[in-house]
Amino acid sequence: MVRSTRVVTPEGIRAASVCVSGGEITAVLAHDAPVPPGALLEDVGDLVVLPGLVDTHVHVNDPGRAHWEGFRSATRAAAAGGVTTLIDMPLNSLPPTTTPRHLETKRAAARGRVHVDVGFWGGAVPDNTGWFRPLHEAGVFGFKAFLSPSGVEEFPELDRAGLARAMATIAAFDGLLIVHAEDPHRLAEAPQRGGPRYADFLASRPRHAEDRAVARVLELARETEARVHILHLSSAGALPLIAAARADGVRVTAETCPHYLTLTAEEVPDGASEFKCCPPIREAANQDLLWKGLADGTVDCVVTDHSPSTADLKTEDFATAWGGISGLQLSLSAVWTGARRRGHGLGDVARWMSARTAALAGLDRKGAVAAGRDADLVVFDPDASFTVDPAGLQHRNPVTAYAGRTLQGVVRATWLRGRRIHLDGTFTEPAGRLLRRRPTPERQDPSP
Repeated sequence: MVRSTRVVTPEGIRAASVCVSGGEITAVLAHDAPVPPGALLEDVGDLVVLPGLVDTHVHVNDPGRAHWEGFRSATRAAAAGGVTTLIDMPLNSLPPTTTPRHLETKRAAARGRVHVDVGFWGGAVPDNTGWFRPLHEAGVFGFKAFLSPSGVEEFPELDRAGLARAMATIAAFDGLLIVHAEDPHRLAEAPQRGGPRYADFLASRPRHAEDRAVARVLELARETEARVHILHLSSAGALPLIAAARADGVRVTAETCPHYLTLTAEEVPDGASEFKCCPPIREAANQDLLWKGLADGTVDCVVTDHSPSTADLKTEDFATAWGGISGLQLSLSAVWTGARRRGHGLGDVARWMSARTAALAGLDRKGAVAAGRDADLVVFDPDASFTVDPAGLQHRNPVTAYAGRTLQGVVRATWLRGRRIHLDGTFTEPAGRLLRRRPTPERQDPSP
């Protein structure tokens, strides 16, 4: 039994005792409920008990680029940050997850080395459409596509015809297509100056390139009736497009990231490419609109897009530096820092970072402190603060855009299926599972 005066449940925050047996939450009882015979009591006082976070956008890079990150270090960082489930992206590893054989290679690399539960996305590239259904049947949670160059040659982007073909193929078995939406033609038209000035890099990835690509995805989703998800939304200009498409019946969801919600272009120092990501961190006024989109439900969820690299790839030239923010361990604290400042509560954070991400991936045993769910719990001190020291993080490489920032909220302990896997910076041996998408009935065409 885990007891707290502040348990975040789907019905709200309340004093409660959470009963756990066999890795599952069996009941959420009154705070003063008697301890069942033979049960152990973990009373955390006034610390908050949250559902374990579900991060559906993580680049582990293992195998092949495990010196950038790796399953052991990534999942240890996840546990330290309150993330109990992550879904690994299909690129930056070698091989990419574009065939069932490559998927099994990745699973073999992860097996026995993960501190949290781990699932896998498949990839959608120009030459692997025939592998979509086998990958789906092998348990991937959906398929990722780029509309502009990905940054690694082994994972090319889809053109308009390729996107339409991928969408139609995936729609036939009611799979999910997740899309990095930046229009390559708009990017090519933008000024490409290179060098250390962040303003020049920002100009090279304009908002209208993102907005145009989102519009294309929505147009094709309407035509094919596919289920689509917009990745790492940074341009608030796409919000009205998403809202209108959803109102028109298009099955679209969207995510944003902690760095878009907490960092602004105005504060990025020149030469500081630890802030580089694509699409980029934009201006404060744009950030305000992203928060509004999150609050009104146009943006469904918040995920990290943790995309680390070695320090030598983060050069002072924004044009050539690796693009990716390393923030897996810090995501809960970063979002809570921004959320509380804007009047949002921990129930909102749990909805954005656990319930909705679990729903996106179809993980119906994750995402809530409720009976019948996995006992994935986070003990969180929302009033404590800390200053980020990259060397003290569990990420493999000490490079992060949050370095030196003071964040609110400290993860004290993390539980995975009723077993405490992290306590104040110490960890048990890896006990995570490799997850597969649960089989779902295929959509049936309506009768004529």
